[in-house]
Amino acid sequence: MKKQCALVTGGSKGIGKAISKTLGVDHNLHILVNYHSDEKAAQDTLDLLHSENISAELLKFNVSDREEVSTTLEKWKTSNPDKIITVLVNNAGVAKDNLLLWMTEPEWDSVIDTSLKGMFNLTQFVLKDMVMQKFGRIINISSLSGVKGNAGQFNYSAAKGGMISATKALAQEIGKKGITVNAVAPGFIKTEMVSDEVIGTYQKFIPAGRIGEPEEVADLVSFLASEKAGYINGSVININGGLYC
Repeated sequence: MKKQCALVTGGSKGIGKAISKTLGVDHNLHILVNYHSDEKAAQDTLDLLHSENISAELLKFNVSDREEVSTTLEKWKTSNPDKIITVLVNNAGVAKDNLLLWMTEPEWDSVIDTSLKGMFNLTQFVLKDMVMQKFGRIINISSLSGVKGNAGQFNYSAAKGGMISATKALAQEIGKKGITVNAVAPGFIKTEMVSDEVIGTYQKFIPAGRIGEPEEVADLVSFLASEKAGYINGSVININGGLYC
């Protein structure tokens, strides 16, 4: 029987780091921690996982580069015939905030390519094996911005909103194959992407009265990755402390 693995894109920092750890602890999965450029953060995350006796390794590639994704994962599959990816968490994302009037094409392309093209590249690659084994969990990390839109985030809202629509579409395509596809939409979570200025501005509007923790998002992802969540499909689950406007 092959060892089940979870691939977490953008898995070396923030929410991705917390998800990598929680999936390893809760499900005894071999964790594939994807990262793009920050070698130190990736190594720190790998060291953390190993200190928790979690089986894990690093996979370096740019999620928006289709050839790089395919080459890296094909090489990994060939080198690991005893392992199979059963959980995919499309978490990689970047923010390049700007008002639309002044938004540059690179700011648009970078955000769209990372979230949407990255999701396309990774999901299409792992889906074939999931269909063959008639089991899989695909969890797309969207955002509150993708649910309601956010001023100054025309690109980010479009990318994260696109992830939500794609989640619902794919769930209908493969729901009979034993594979679930769901989206998680975090609000303000305590990561390096959320500045102290943003926290100070928005925290007072959050009914829960606080900013969320990455581990809280990770716990939700962990449940969606479990067999207990087999009847949850095509859903968008908000985790935002009650902030909807």
